[in-house]
Amino acid sequence: MRIDGVPTRTIRPAADGRTVEIIDQTRLPHALVWDRLTSLEEAAVAIQQMKVRGAPLIGAAAAYGVALALAADASDSRIEMAYGRLLATRPTAVNLRWALDEMRRALLPLPPGERAAAAWRRAGEICDEDVALNSAIGDHGLAILRALWEKRHAAGAERLNVLTHCNAGWLATVDWGTATAAVYKAHDSGMPIHVWVDETRPRNQGASLTARELGWHGVPHTVIVDNAGGHLMQRGQVDMCIVGTDRTTAAGDVANKIGTYLKALAARDNGIPFYVALPGPSIDWTGSDGLRDIPIEERSAAEVTHISGLAADGRPAKILLTPEGSGAANPAFDVTPARLVTGLITERGVCPASREGLLSLYPERRTRAAQ
Repeated sequence: MRIDGVPTRTIRPAADGRTVEIIDQTRLPHALVWDRLTSLEEAAVAIQQMKVRGAPLIGAAAAYGVALALAADASDSRIEMAYGRLLATRPTAVNLRWALDEMRRALLPLPPGERAAAAWRRAGEICDEDVALNSAIGDHGLAILRALWEKRHAAGAERLNVLTHCNAGWLATVDWGTATAAVYKAHDSGMPIHVWVDETRPRNQGASLTARELGWHGVPHTVIVDNAGGHLMQRGQVDMCIVGTDRTTAAGDVANKIGTYLKALAARDNGIPFYVALPGPSIDWTGSDGLRDIPIEERSAAEVTHISGLAADGRPAKILLTPEGSGAANPAFDVTPARLVTGLITERGVCPASREGLLSLYPERRTRAAQ
């Protein structure tokens, strides 16, 4: 995607070939800051502190974290230690484990002397694969948007209104995004598309990240409070909802940013299509019951009690919102049952949110389950 016309990825090897550069997303939307990761620990902290976030990008950052870990020691024990440290950073996003499994699978069979170079190579491949997956998701999603736009335009609509929740844009991936990939392709094709951007409390990824990247790319958008979505749906101002996911079970249940479930309920009540965009690595083939099998991360209460922004003098500030002494709960994700999902948009096509639907696109998983 582009930042003021310049093609940009969220993560990249630095020019020295030994370190990694990331966009520090905790500094957005007010400052574009590139942070340099030089060690395993810095990579792990970047994931924990959400300098990088979004399931696909977490996986890519973890892959590079393994590469950084092997700079001086490429032993089996070092690989396993890096695997464990990175796996513990975020519990919900399944891409994290997938990327670490890929790195371990690629490295352990090699002689120690070949592992460091191979780690950098495989991490780069994981990033390139993510870009290709998301671009393909965008192509399949674009077909849905085109069909919907033709219908709405024939009825007299002047634009297509899409609502999204949290950030499933290119800032959550290496490039393109999942939920936004089709939006970017629609915009680039000349379709008059507009995005309603949920602010997404408590960390405001919609207001800080989705709005920022849509603005960079020139996509018309409007930021709304999280609770406004249902109101807009009732008034016919939303044509389609599309969100991303941190983990989707083999049965089609979807874990995404807290509040997604409420949007799906409102969409169902108003007859509005509710799609989820996801790459194959976000599917958890080991779990079938989202409410039972998906661990829900509980983050710091400070994210709820305080809000970050710019003070009147232009300096970053953190403001207390609640009375001193009031407690706060902060579940980071919720689970949207498959029955509320119109369809899953993957790199292989669109399918119903069900086990059979997913297996129709990933038939090799049926073979593995039977073995």
